[in-house]
Amino acid sequence: MHYNTIMRFILLVLDSVGIGAAPDAGLYEDEGANTLGHIAQTVGGLHLPIMQSMGLGNIPHLLPYGIPIKGVDPVQRPLAAYGAMQELSEGKDTTTGHWEMTGILLDKGFKLFPHDYPSFPPELISEFERLTGRRVIGNKAASGIEIINELGPEQVNSGSWIVYTSGDSVFQIAAHEQVIPLAELYSGCAIARKLCNPLRIGRVIARPYIGNAGSFTRTDNRQDFSYPLPERMILDILYDRGINVVTVGKIDDIFNHKSINRAYHVENTKSAMECLIEAISEFKDGLIFANFIDFDMKYGHRRDPAGYAASLEDTDRFLKDFVSRLKDDDILVITADHGNDPTFRGSDHTREYVPLIVHAKALTGKNLGIRKGFFDIAQSAMSFFNLPRNERGVSFI
Repeated sequence: MHYNTIMRFILLVLDSVGIGAAPDAGLYEDEGANTLGHIAQTVGGLHLPIMQSMGLGNIPHLLPYGIPIKGVDPVQRPLAAYGAMQELSEGKDTTTGHWEMTGILLDKGFKLFPHDYPSFPPELISEFERLTGRRVIGNKAASGIEIINELGPEQVNSGSWIVYTSGDSVFQIAAHEQVIPLAELYSGCAIARKLCNPLRIGRVIARPYIGNAGSFTRTDNRQDFSYPLPERMILDILYDRGINVVTVGKIDDIFNHKSINRAYHVENTKSAMECLIEAISEFKDGLIFANFIDFDMKYGHRRDPAGYAASLEDTDRFLKDFVSRLKDDDILVITADHGNDPTFRGSDHTREYVPLIVHAKALTGKNLGIRKGFFDIAQSAMSFFNLPRNERGVSFI
């Protein structure tokens, strides 16, 4: 079976841009969370004319407890198809959300750990110390900036690892780049990844930083080491059939660098925007899979609704230019992987519906409703490329 060699399926994930508490939010203590709705209320309204014209403001009316997005009203004739998606896998983390988009269902979520010291079991920490030859400090849940400010001076003086977790299934390792070289940090993460696999820990994350006490800053040399993929997913299928798979942002890390023809690996949204423009200039066909990370990393976890709002408006301005560069037979899917309501309690992700906007010539104004499972995206991509049905999901094409 062949596919049209001039077709592109572009999937853009706005990391953590949820649109209202999911039906099972209570299981995650997230009842009442609404990332977009609450940000808009807090800042006095959002100005997102491009996404509004595509139907973003129409989506809350589809949800049982939807909150209107202040400043982003519904439009009578949306220029794109619009809807919402409910995650069916267990969890509310980056890996789970992105994997479900490619057709994977996690019936059993990744393991979470206590927030207070000690978060990780002693046998895991002692074996990590033995194999790396360095001591561990931290071993609790924390915001990355906070724990670096707290333990950075000790780490610089002792040469220890700062190890911490969060509300996600993560084993994070922070180290000053001038104390522990990046190569050693990445090697330590690879060791940790093997040790974490039996515990079903979703990601091991390298968190390098620089600077002096009182002015430490994290660098863009972060790397994620994901849990092994449990089954074949759409990237494998497309890659095996000779269809280009191109990733932008941290997508390559999330999928363990598997079944990817070209990865534009960057760790901030500005660079991802630049690389996404470059990707559509270079690749005239295939799947282009991008992630804009700043919403989650810089503003959601740090509980900064004003910064989050500014980043949304910057993305909307980017989309105005980006959409003008697309071909008539391109499909652009805009969605999110989970929520991270910066007005909500704590500093963790929130279990929410995610928006679904599909910009395509044949789908103008279509109400896609509430989709049961993020894997409707995978099924739609299979349909788009004229490939056999995937195991899960319903195509919206």
